[in-house]
Amino acid sequence: MKTETFHMIGNAHLDPVWLWQWQEGFQETKATFRSVLDRMNEYDDFIFTSSSAAMYEWVEENNPEMFEEIRQRIKEGRWRIVGGWWIQPDCNIPGGESFVRQGLYGQRYFQEKFGVTAKVGYNVDSFGHHGMLPQILKKSGMDAYVFMRPMPNEKGLPGRLFWWESDDGSRVLAFRIMYEYLSWGKELERYVQRCKSEFKGSVDELMLFYGVGNHGGGPTKENIESIYKLKQDPNIADLVFSTPETYFEKMKDKENLPVVHDDLQHHASGCYAAHSSVKQWNRQAENRLIAAEKYSALASWVTGQPYPADFNRAWKDVLFNQFHDILAGTSIEPAYEDARNLYGEALTIADRALNHAVQSISWNIDIEQDERMKPIVVFNPHAWESRVNVEVEIGGIKDTSVLVDENRQAIPFQTVQSQATANGRFRLSFMAELPPMGYRVYKLYSELNSVKRVGQPIKATQLTMENDRFRIEFNAETGWINSLYDKHAEHEVFSNQAAKPIVINDKTDTWSHEVLHFNEVVGTFKAKKVYLAEHGPVKSVIRVVSEYGKSTLVQDFMMYPGSDQIDVKVSVDWRETFKMLKLLFPVNAIFTKQTYEIPYGTIEREHNGEEEPGQSWVDVTGLMPNHKVVYGVSLMNDAKYSYSIHNKELALTVLRSPIYAHHDPLVPDEDCDYTFIDQGIQRFHYSLLPHEGSWEEAGTTKRAAELNCMPISIIETYHKGPLPQIDSYVKVDAENIIVSALKKAEDNDDLIIRLYETNRIETEVEIHLPKLGRSFRTRFKSCEIKTFRIPKDSNVDVKETNLIEWDEE
Repeated sequence: MKTETFHMIGNAHLDPVWLWQWQEGFQETKATFRSVLDRMNEYDDFIFTSSSAAMYEWVEENNPEMFEEIRQRIKEGRWRIVGGWWIQPDCNIPGGESFVRQGLYGQRYFQEKFGVTAKVGYNVDSFGHHGMLPQILKKSGMDAYVFMRPMPNEKGLPGRLFWWESDDGSRVLAFRIMYEYLSWGKELERYVQRCKSEFKGSVDELMLFYGVGNHGGGPTKENIESIYKLKQDPNIADLVFSTPETYFEKMKDKENLPVVHDDLQHHASGCYAAHSSVKQWNRQAENRLIAAEKYSALASWVTGQPYPADFNRAWKDVLFNQFHDILAGTSIEPAYEDARNLYGEALTIADRALNHAVQSISWNIDIEQDERMKPIVVFNPHAWESRVNVEVEIGGIKDTSVLVDENRQAIPFQTVQSQATANGRFRLSFMAELPPMGYRVYKLYSELNSVKRVGQPIKATQLTMENDRFRIEFNAETGWINSLYDKHAEHEVFSNQAAKPIVINDKTDTWSHEVLHFNEVVGTFKAKKVYLAEHGPVKSVIRVVSEYGKSTLVQDFMMYPGSDQIDVKVSVDWRETFKMLKLLFPVNAIFTKQTYEIPYGTIEREHNGEEEPGQSWVDVTGLMPNHKVVYGVSLMNDAKYSYSIHNKELALTVLRSPIYAHHDPLVPDEDCDYTFIDQGIQRFHYSLLPHEGSWEEAGTTKRAAELNCMPISIIETYHKGPLPQIDSYVKVDAENIIVSALKKAEDNDDLIIRLYETNRIETEVEIHLPKLGRSFRTRFKSCEIKTFRIPKDSNVDVKETNLIEWDEE
């Protein structure tokens, strides 16, 4: 009698975009689904498993008759929904809120159209999986997870089947697919035979995935007939047509299954940096949509401004572009024109909504009439007090102009280079101190006799800048940082020259298959010019213009009075091929700990030089060499996702330039004309935050959020209104709790607020929404994500929901 069982999972891995554009993926989706339906008509016991709500929406809109057939097969239980997400995304690069929205839109779609939701997470081809996914899956209604990468040669795991646990303690039962998620041949015997050795310990049942994939296709007649034939062989384990949900249901009570508490890396580590533009568009779209939702939700309650109906369209555009072969940078070049257009639609929707919301609020602020004055209303998208540099294009600044706050207290300001090369336009720069998730009115007067300009610039020369906290010095020949000295701690932040742009030989394919380290240095950028470009009471800027080969790099290093953060604006004109650009920062510390931001969490990793995925910041903290005090450096940015740390040398990977969609082992033909990724000009920002103590004490998470989601400024006019000149709408009383989303509920006019814990500390917190008449307390576990529904009726209690906005059971 057979004691071991293979659950045969009929599937069709469909890359909607890869070596083809989405239009071809659209057609192949229909062809594949038609083939599956035909197989079901021919074989009564055949079962099919499929994910990705986006593809079902394609079919619904383009072939409603076939969509109805699929609906009936789902109702019968022979067509099974897994994944529960809009698409199978890259599982490292999207932000935490994007993973929530994958489930929000995916699960709600499946429930609305088919009356089912997925119980099994499903990302069989994604190139790595961040460590907070178990919590996100659990709170999206999924108790299990199927993946394939990283493969056993890339990460050792204690078994094919294990409990995967995130930092809050959430667990899902995870299964790593054996060898492949598809079958190339007609006969499955060889495929089955090579998997027999995987039965180990108490695990006597395994899943085998079959069906033609990548470009779709699905299970063939030959596949199914082969299964019937193999079922008759007494020397082969029992083969049953099955589903992942059935498998996990049978295995969930197995004893002694191992627990993995880690992210699942590394596969294709070149993907963390490939195609800078798509990654920057993604970061911008995520942050713009989140800010637009926050103020649209607030405006709907405060002023009655209608909440936009097209946020779901914008999010679906973003979620589709997070498909693993798009966001990873591994598709053909025309696919990125399509991606640009989808991100453009999302950004347009977000910009329009954000503008309507903030102008609705600012128009209702009571601002006194004074023809000498231009009011500037600055909105803070974050639920904490924020001190940030604000720059506004404006006209009419005079030598006598002064800037004041709502109490007529003078604010230091300076003019910097305008975006318009024309007389009469200026760019006003000042430090704004903003209330939590609210606004403040600043006023620019052409003259005001009772108020004089204030503010003194920091000390600066062509090569040095110095404020109360730091002194920075540049090397005139190289353009690198010679010294960054912390005067409070009496400590050199870097052990050697820093912000050093190095060029690395990189002849790997687009994915960088089988490559973990990029360390073959072939040169460095050297300074062409180093000079003091701006100097005033708000900020001073040293500009470093450097060159390598045919490429140019410009870094503007910005230092502010009273600030412990150094901002850097970067412009790269890249003309190299088969090379990588990194910026190096040798941290002067011992016994270091390396922390990376991941979606809705953090992770500590070794300093072994491997290329690592991260979100908007990474931190290296240890002891000063004299052992006196804990000291570290946070490196934050608004566009990049790839880092490496070798010993104490922290590196930000700026870009790499492989051929578009080059897949090893194909060797490029020297006589062919190829298009290379990341050619031309790109711009981004990074910031250095040296700190005594830990990154938690330095507030790195909040500082990075401020860099990525800047204040919104409106030049107003004077008018009567019911609103004060400074106000706050949302705040929390714990530093380690972040309000990550505020939006209208999907199914009514309630508010949804989402928060997460950042510092691995169990915390009780009070959330205040003073202008909405609400305040409530809750307790967070370490690294927990929580979502609450706030009814418009103040007599109805606030209630916790899951990530799909359904009540917790």
